Amino acid sequence: MSTSSPQYVYGHRLLEGRSAVVTAAAGAGIGGATARRLLEEGAKVVISDTHARRLKESAADLTETFGQDRVTALPCDVTDEEQVTALFDLAEQQHGRLDIVVNNAGLGGTTDLVDMSYEQWSKVLDVTLNGTFRCTRAALQRMKAAGNGGVVVNNASVIGWRAQKGQTHYAAAKAGVMALTRCAALEAAEFGVRVNAVAPSLAMHPHLVKVTTPELLEELTAQEAFGRYAEPWEVANVIVFLASGYSSYLAGEVISVSSQHP
Repeated sequence: MSTSSPQYVYGHRLLEGRSAVVTAAAGAGIGGATARRLLEEGAKVVISDTHARRLKESAADLTETFGQDRVTALPCDVTDEEQVTALFDLAEQQHGRLDIVVNNAGLGGTTDLVDMSYEQWSKVLDVTLNGTFRCTRAALQRMKAAGNGGVVVNNASVIGWRAQKGQTHYAAAKAGVMALTRCAALEAAEFGVRVNAVAPSLAMHPHLVKVTTPELLEELTAQEAFGRYAEPWEVANVIVFLASGYSSYLAGEVISVSSQHP
C-alpha cells in the first residue's frame, strides 16, 4: 500500500482550440481542478457556480495564469432553466463554438431514509440529476445544431453502484446520472457527440478535509487500495481523457476513478 502523494501530470495540449463549459467549478474541488486541467491542455473555458464570490476568485486566479481571453465566468444555478440557457448561450457567444461540457454540479448530504424529508430528497435530486439533465440537454441541442461533434462528461459516483448508509437520495441521483449518460450517448452518437461519465470514490481537498471528522476520513481511506483519498486533479485527468481524442471510441461509459477494493 502506498500513501505517498502522486506527482502532478502537466498538460500536453490535448485540447488545443477547444471551447469548454464546467459547472460547479469554483473552489478547490473536482470542478475547479477540471477547469485548470482543461486550460493546461489548451482549451478555452467558461466556468460557473452558484457561489458568485468564490466563482469570481477562481476566475481571477485562472485568468492570472492563463489569460483573460481564455477564461470566462458566469454564476449559474443548474436548477434554474433560464440560468442554464444563459450559461450555454454565453459559451457559444464568447468562443464561437461549444466542444466540451463537464457536468460537475451535485449536492449530497447524509440522512437515513426513515428521517429524510421530501424537501431533502427533492433538492439533492434536482441539483444532481435534474441539473445534469438540463445541462446535457442544453449542450446536445447546441452541438447537434452546430454539426461539429462534441463531448459531454458527467460526474457520477461509485455510490451509484455501491450502497452506503444515509446516502439514499445521493445514490439514487448518481445512479440516475449513470443511466442518463448511457441513454444520451446512444442518441448523441447519431450526430457525432460522445457522452461519458466518471465515477469517483473518495476525492478530497483541504477545505473538505477540514469539515470531515478524522474518524470518518480514516474509515473511508482505509477502504482505498492506496490508503489515501484521490486528489481532485486525479479525477480531472480522467475527465481530460474522456474530453480528448484518446477516448474517441467510448460512448455511454462510466469510468470508475477509484482504488477502492470490494
